[in-house]
Amino acid sequence: MKLNLLGLLAAVVFFSGTALATEYIYRDLMANTLPSPGCALESDAIAVASKPYNIKNYSKKFCQTQGYGWHVEAIKDNGKAVCTGCDATNSGKKQCHLEDVVVTCKRIKPGSVGMLPGKS
Repeated sequence: MKLNLLGLLAAVVFFSGTALATEYIYRDLMANTLPSPGCALESDAIAVASKPYNIKNYSKKFCQTQGYGWHVEAIKDNGKAVCTGCDATNSGKKQCHLEDVVVTCKRIKPGSVGMLPGKS
């Protein structure tokens, strides 16, 4: 029983080493989010623009614009809120967005995983 368990453990350790050999390409991006829909008081508009949900979704979109296979590694900086006034009918209300959001994106380095033709 112990011998079978030891053999299984040795096989798992032996074959799991190849999963750690994956190499990644990293890229830092800086971008701006879109303004929040509608007009609101400045404090409410800033709160909507800087929600973690919005930051996460925009970060994902920033990385996806780089092409196939790019994913979010980390959000380095949430940026700063910038507000613009609405038209005359909504006096005192503003639309806000985040500027200079910094995101680190990663992608698997081509050729670092899997079997390559002609290589042994």
